[in-house]
Amino acid sequence: MSRGHLSKGTGLIDSPQIPSFAEERILEAQGYRYIAGIDEVGRGALAGPVVAAAVILPCHIDTPWLSSVRDSKKLNPAKREFLFHHIHKIAVAIGIGLASREVIDTQGIIRATQLAMKLAIDQLSPPAEALLIDYMHLPEIKLPQKGITGGDNRCLSIACASIIAKVIRDQLMTKLDRAYPGYELARHKGYGTRKHLACLYRLGPSPIHRQSFKPVKDM
Repeated sequence: MSRGHLSKGTGLIDSPQIPSFAEERILEAQGYRYIAGIDEVGRGALAGPVVAAAVILPCHIDTPWLSSVRDSKKLNPAKREFLFHHIHKIAVAIGIGLASREVIDTQGIIRATQLAMKLAIDQLSPPAEALLIDYMHLPEIKLPQKGITGGDNRCLSIACASIIAKVIRDQLMTKLDRAYPGYELARHKGYGTRKHLACLYRLGPSPIHRQSFKPVKDM
């Protein structure tokens, strides 16, 4: 069984609307058993951390709700919560990683995302043998890996990771809303909505706002 790096996906054709197990099946045929899908949430937000999740699904699963799995951005909150709990029930392993606002501002959003993903992968038990990652590549992790453009639309384990990361981050932003009232963080989850920007201009940045991101850095 080869332990070299899989090629990073680039220039892929348009993603199908329903994530499939095709990428996992290719790796399974090569002898890999524990294949982790990895995704992040919050990379484009103005406030709060970036959260990554790593999910290892069983090699052979047949359950009706799998057909409802999509990229988390395409699901409403109730559907995400429903799938979040079901993914936890069947997953072989789930890991969560977080990069704080301070890490984002000092090391940059790409590096912070890579660190969050590494933390999520390090939490997996059993450990992953191969990685399927939404878009990113993790050069510090010496495991076979494939970065897939639009992976959360194409790949079932990556889509599941996107759901886990999204629910965890939304819960965290709701808690931060209570710690930093007035910005309506529970409503927009730190993204640059019109309402959020109006709150920012009225109140100024809070300690969890990303000082390296515009328009926060200009304030």
